[in-house]
Amino acid sequence: MPVNLSAPDPASLFPVPGVRLGVTMAGIRKANRRDLSVIALDEGAAVAGVFTKNRFCAAPVQICREHLASHGGIRAILINTGNANAGTGEDGLQRARQSCDALARLMGVQPSQILPFSTGVIMETLPVDRIIDGLPAALAALKADAWADAAAGIMTTDTLPKAASRRVQIAGKTVTISGISKGAGMIRPNMATMLGFVATDANIAPELLQSLVRDAADASFNRITIDGDTSTNDSFVLIATQQAGHARIESLASAEGQVLREAVIAVSQQLAQAIVRDGEGATKFITVQVEGGRDEAECQLAAYAIAHSPLVKTAFFASDPNLGRILAAVGYAGIADLDQTLIDLFLDEVHVVRQGGRHPDYREEDGQRVMKQAEITVRVKLHRGLAHTTVWTCDLSHDYVSINADYRS
Repeated sequence: MPVNLSAPDPASLFPVPGVRLGVTMAGIRKANRRDLSVIALDEGAAVAGVFTKNRFCAAPVQICREHLASHGGIRAILINTGNANAGTGEDGLQRARQSCDALARLMGVQPSQILPFSTGVIMETLPVDRIIDGLPAALAALKADAWADAAAGIMTTDTLPKAASRRVQIAGKTVTISGISKGAGMIRPNMATMLGFVATDANIAPELLQSLVRDAADASFNRITIDGDTSTNDSFVLIATQQAGHARIESLASAEGQVLREAVIAVSQQLAQAIVRDGEGATKFITVQVEGGRDEAECQLAAYAIAHSPLVKTAFFASDPNLGRILAAVGYAGIADLDQTLIDLFLDEVHVVRQGGRHPDYREEDGQRVMKQAEITVRVKLHRGLAHTTVWTCDLSHDYVSINADYRS
């Protein structure tokens, strides 16, 4: 079961002017499952994205990069689940292009104005005919208040849909930010998440959007890990429809730019944390904070060493305060001149390690009490400088193995 996560209330997800969403069942992998979604954008919307750093990236990722680089004005996002269209070579590229061509014809736009996304099983042929056949129904279903439907429509091994929304005031106008994401396994983004889409009606200079989506990814999706695997299909897209009615934001450093930036990051963090809370087989949501580094990069080395460690993660699943595993992870994280005699370790408020050794007042029953909680904070102090970072992860359970062993059946 997900860790303190419930399905979003559709009424809590605000429509974004200039965005409509439609979902249908195309039978891409399984019958009677919503697996094809279209997000239609009004003309004039600005779109930016970040994508997986996996060199074996999927066909749709390659085409999305091409279409965004063409600067033709994106008019629709096409998402299928059940098939990743990765490891499919030239045939996969051709099939992804066919889906763009078909949707472009139906919408009266250019194929380069379509961004395709796929998620699911790798190295299987994309059933493009089923996608094309399902497009009319997806378009017929388009509506502004279908964020909850779209969140459900992009799920694979997720147990719950993931969506978030908020409104802020900018220059006296109400600005909406809404988004959806999916992911539960193969999560070590190294850019973003499996799939994430956030839209706002803010009026922002298009050239600022790439910087904003990068900032949002770095503060959210790039700080989560479930199993340390970087997917072939990771994609995070930010849309600005420019319809909120306030004066255009020309700088993210301005007061208006900061309000928008903070709101986009807040929505992105909620979506990213939902992925960890719904991690395959997860029973614990774990925040890893590393403080006192010389720079953020070495803090991230230590944080991810802890968050990736199977030994640490299985100890959390068992509620076993075998906390030497955390110290070992910090030690092999790659900080060459780390002084172990300076390190402090906390589990929530429990001071476990002081100056590299067991705190004299630490009792194992205190550690076990914290480790039995559904939400836990691991805090490491390096005492080397002023830098800090935070990473979110989960435990590793028997169910993770079962889910991934049976994934294709």
